Amino acid sequence: MLDAFLDALIDCIKMLPILYIAYLLMELFEHRAGEKTCRIVSKVGRAGPIAGSLLGLVPQCGFSGAVAGFFAAGIVTLGTVFAVFIATSDEMLPILLSSKIEMATILKILLVKFLGGVVIGFIVDIFYRKKKHDHHHGDCAHKDIHTLCEREHCSCHKQNIFLSALIHSLKVLLMIFIVSLALNLLFAYGGEEVLKNFVLNKPILSEMTVGLIGLIPNCSASVLITNLYVGGAISIGAMMAGLMANAGVGLIVLFRLNKNIRQNIVITALLYVFGVLGGIVTGLVF
Repeated sequence: MLDAFLDALIDCIKMLPILYIAYLLMELFEHRAGEKTCRIVSKVGRAGPIAGSLLGLVPQCGFSGAVAGFFAAGIVTLGTVFAVFIATSDEMLPILLSSKIEMATILKILLVKFLGGVVIGFIVDIFYRKKKHDHHHGDCAHKDIHTLCEREHCSCHKQNIFLSALIHSLKVLLMIFIVSLALNLLFAYGGEEVLKNFVLNKPILSEMTVGLIGLIPNCSASVLITNLYVGGAISIGAMMAGLMANAGVGLIVLFRLNKNIRQNIVITALLYVFGVLGGIVTGLVF
C-alpha cells in the first residue's frame, strides 16, 4: 500500500514541472496573445504532427498531458495530439536500453513510432482541419483558453498568472494521482501476473489485447508492456500496439479538461485502432 502510494506521488511530482510550464504558456496566451501571435501558432500548428512526434519520443509521460491541455485550450491541432499520443515512449526507451536490446532494433522501434505519429497526425488534421478552422475563426486560441479558465473556476483574470498556472496543474495532478494510485494497487495485488497469463502470443489477437492494456492511463502501462516484450511474453508487434495506444496520462487530462465527452471517446477509440493497426504492420515488417 505504501509503495503504491509513494510511486503514484513520485510520478505526479515528476510531471508537475511539465504541466506547470504548459499551463503557464496557456496563461500567457490568455493574457497577452494577440491575433499576430495566434497566427504564428496557427502556422506552426500545421507542422504540429512532426514536432509532436519528436516530443513524444522523449521518455517522459508528462508531455502527453501537456499537449492534451493545449488541445482543450485550442492551441494545438487534433493531429498534433494524436502524434504525441502515438509517439509517446514513457519508460520504454530506458527499459530497452537497460535490457541490452540491440541498438538497431531500438532505433527501428523509435522510427516506427515517429513515422506513425507523423502520418496519423497529418491524416487526422486533414479530416479535422475545416471543422477546427470554423470553430476558431476570428478568436484564435484566446476564446478557448478563457472558456477553459471559466470552466475550471480558477478566476484567472483576478490572479497572478504563475499562481493560476499552479492551481490548474494541481487540479489535474490530483486526478492523475487518484488514477495512478488505483492502478498501482491493482498491479501490486497480482494484476500484472494476471495480464501476463492472459496475453496470448498470437498474431492480431495479441495486438488487440495489448492495445487494450496500452489504453490504461498511466505511465506504468508502458513499463509493463515493455517488460512483457523483453521477457519474451509478447511479440514486437504486440508491444508496438500497446505502446502506440498508450498516451501516458494524456487521456486523463483530455477527459478532465475537454468538455466534449463524445469527442474524447472518439479520440480514445481511434487511438486504440491506430495502435492495433500499427502493431500489426510492425509485426509484418519486423
